[in-house]
Amino acid sequence: MRKRRMAATTLDPSFNLQINGQESPHRGVVVAEIDGLIRVYKDGHVERPQIVPSVACSLAPELGVTCRDMIIDKCTNVLARLYVPNTDRLRLPLMVYFHGGGFCVGSASWSCYHEFLAKLASRLSCAVVSVNYRLAPENPLPAAYDDGVKALVWLTQQNFVPSNDWWTSKCDFSSIFLAGDSAGANIAYNVALSVSRVLEIKGLVLIQPFFGGERRTHSEKYTVQPPRSALTLAASDTYWRLSLPSGANRDHPWCNPVAKGAEELRNLRVMVCISEMDILRDRNLELCANLRSKGVKVEQLVCKGVGHAFQILNKSALSQSRVLELICHINNFMGR
Repeated sequence: MRKRRMAATTLDPSFNLQINGQESPHRGVVVAEIDGLIRVYKDGHVERPQIVPSVACSLAPELGVTCRDMIIDKCTNVLARLYVPNTDRLRLPLMVYFHGGGFCVGSASWSCYHEFLAKLASRLSCAVVSVNYRLAPENPLPAAYDDGVKALVWLTQQNFVPSNDWWTSKCDFSSIFLAGDSAGANIAYNVALSVSRVLEIKGLVLIQPFFGGERRTHSEKYTVQPPRSALTLAASDTYWRLSLPSGANRDHPWCNPVAKGAEELRNLRVMVCISEMDILRDRNLELCANLRSKGVKVEQLVCKGVGHAFQILNKSALSQSRVLELICHINNFMGR
């Protein structure tokens, strides 16, 4: 029997939890650290090394997509990066996208997201609004959810702003989808819970949604991760500890939607992309089953042989093949 080749999704430098209580010669005691991504000091200072380059909103002309940065809220410095296909087609669907990063790192200007979302806008022939929300631990949850709601309200208001005619005239504001990967998918899910009764949302696209719980799942305990995995169990625990309100544990409904108190999503189609080699695999499968039990229409895509964040962090042939499959499924989902 031939062994199936599996693509490990890794990030360099090493993405592992460091021991709390380390002493820094510059600021003192480090209370939390995920090496290469974030370091939190006892005095509240936070450092985020530039592990992924941030890029301007320019794109190659041959891609056929116009990209611009726009301000959503000056007071909180919430921004959006907008991708609009250069097409004569009117009534483009709108995708509001939230980047991943455990609520603590990441940016709409990260090169990996810039490339991926430009590709999505081009291949799906849709406008993409990539939201640069506030990060924890400086802004713990629900700050990211509040920014997501604010971004969605801002978007719907643009339909009535004549000065934005260069892109609004192309868009179908009755065809809005919320999407995101990892923590961004969690944000899309929780924003949908907040606005589904007052704003029309056509669907949710959740890519490897970042959820957790006090009880460990089989995939969390036994899925073997490479040394520089994009998401380890230790890193996941640290992200939740830095992001959740003080005193909350991982069974808080923002973290564990299957736990008691989790709300229902009614009258909304949901697509969930699950990675076979992701420690979140079983969480994602539980989410799908829980939503179906409440009458939600769920489409489930399992991407074989790839790990967490493969669509933005892995350039292997297998991962690129899975990216094309993912885009195809999203296109079919949004086209229904």
